[in-house]
Amino acid sequence: MQWIITPERYDTADATALRRDYYDEVASRYWRRPATEAEIDEGLTGDGVEELARPTGEFLVGRYGGSPAACGGVLLLDAERAELTRVFLRPAFRGTGGAGLLLGALEDAARGLGARRMVLNTRLDLIEARTLYTRHGYAEIPAYCEGPYMEIWYGKELAARV
Repeated sequence: MQWIITPERYDTADATALRRDYYDEVASRYWRRPATEAEIDEGLTGDGVEELARPTGEFLVGRYGGSPAACGGVLLLDAERAELTRVFLRPAFRGTGGAGLLLGALEDAARGLGARRMVLNTRLDLIEARTLYTRHGYAEIPAYCEGPYMEIWYGKELAARV
């Protein structure tokens, strides 16, 4: 089986299902209980996902053996920086190498939008995500934004692809 990661509109059936699974996982972990369908709906309402389309960003969907398995987005913050957001692999597909491939594809998408630096924020309890980012060259940086679910910030210079 192999991974195929491509740009996709954030509102396709597969992208929407992946975004719902992403929100379910991060909210359930935060609340330490399963999120309800209503809470997932509320969390996705007005979340700014429409900005993850050119020219302001891009949304990617990863498929493993044809099955929708992963997603992530990049959002241009300014002429130099893009923010990594909504990075998610369904649990059944973890350990297949998809996370690193998705991260590389998202970095390529950011370069394609003109970004020279990628930044992101996350929570301290999302240890797997933090491990992924540091394994791929992200280092802790000062906060560049603030919000209720932002506890640590990372950044990485995006070297030009040759």
